[in-house]
Amino acid sequence: MSETPDTRGGEAPDPRARITSAPIRSFVLRQGRMTPAQQRAFDELYQHFGVDYSAAPLDASGVFGRQAPLVFEIGSGMGETTLEIAHANPGVNYLAAEVHLPGVGALLKKIEEAKLANLRIIRHDALEVLEHMIPDGALAGLHVFFPDPWPKKRHHKRRLIQPPFAALAARKLAPGGILHAATDWPEYAEQMLQVLSAEPLLVNTAHDYAERPESRPLTKFERRGIGLGHPVRDLLFRKPGNRAA
Repeated sequence: MSETPDTRGGEAPDPRARITSAPIRSFVLRQGRMTPAQQRAFDELYQHFGVDYSAAPLDASGVFGRQAPLVFEIGSGMGETTLEIAHANPGVNYLAAEVHLPGVGALLKKIEEAKLANLRIIRHDALEVLEHMIPDGALAGLHVFFPDPWPKKRHHKRRLIQPPFAALAARKLAPGGILHAATDWPEYAEQMLQVLSAEPLLVNTAHDYAERPESRPLTKFERRGIGLGHPVRDLLFRKPGNRAA
């Protein structure tokens, strides 16, 4: 649920700045301007509520100090929705990935103020975290709220929801786990629906798009999209099977 400014209608990074063999990123890394409070939160709180990236499986029970269902969020933005969801579900562990420093600092500050023990954040490319740190079958849920739609056709290759992502997500979900995506960009919603429906290890829980569940609060992007007349689409896909007891 990336609530930081996106590139809607903007230009993609200069491809000459990328090494040819480097993966195509679904985000543009902007440093942004951190407020003093965000900087202080990052400097003082990341060691307590942050998770360092490592190309090795994450010991979630060690990070959270308990065993509980794990939900991974791709792009927590400024963290308002992330915090609200975690606060409403204290029996679930949440790990959020965000690359933009202001958003990381903002969420760290919110975690401390709310005294939440079930939410951690990692500042790193979420796809690398998902691929290397999340064990196969470890996730009860995967949240992808309002990812950058990369609206220009020549930039569609940068969109996050592609067949390789769907296959990776399905592998990381536990039986019964839910992939919940949302967008206010109609054409991207159609692509999401097509891509996720084509993944054999995922089953749509609705006929096509799902009603927004009460568990997902309205986001800043959603309110903006509604204000612009954009239909907001939720997609909930389930990995078949029963969750382990």
